[in-house]
Amino acid sequence: MLQQLRSALVLLLLLTLLTGIAYPLAVTGVAQTGLPAQANGSLLQKDGALTGSRLVGQNFTSDRYFHGRPSATSAPDPADATKTVDAPYNAANSSGANLGPTSQKLIDRVKADAEAWKKTAGAGPIPGDALTTSASGLDPHVSPQTALAQSASVAKARNLAPERVRALVEQMTERPALGLFGEPRVNVLLLNLALDRLGTG
Repeated sequence: MLQQLRSALVLLLLLTLLTGIAYPLAVTGVAQTGLPAQANGSLLQKDGALTGSRLVGQNFTSDRYFHGRPSATSAPDPADATKTVDAPYNAANSSGANLGPTSQKLIDRVKADAEAWKKTAGAGPIPGDALTTSASGLDPHVSPQTALAQSASVAKARNLAPERVRALVEQMTERPALGLFGEPRVNVLLLNLALDRLGTG
């Protein structure tokens, strides 16, 4: 019995050292050496200050910026900790909405977003990602169609030629990896940072 207990404890200690200490340190070392930016969260800076991560969307509301897709993340209600309130792009609470097609809250949100979209982009078909949330609630990308549809209103708010803004969207569009994997997409934070560098008319 004591022999078996001793063997079990030795094995537990060895596996703890191997999988709990050595392996994480090795993976961290390789990541920090080979891909330090990605290992540290793909953080972005503007004028020396941290402005966000290329992996997490942000809630842009100004007419001077492109807007990302809706986010369903939430946060505890400051007035009642047993409830939650909407908190778009809350990276501490990544989640989808889990609202069904008959949910009145979902219907009201989509109607409001559709009305806001029409004021921004005008009449015409609304791209799906302009109204739907992602599974994480943190998606930093929109489709090129969604970005291009916003380009005229952003150009107007910044007193820029619409062609310059459309060209910027085309330039910032990420293509599928190896031409096969994924969809064309535009990182909204990177696009807005490039837009700030473009300036105003």
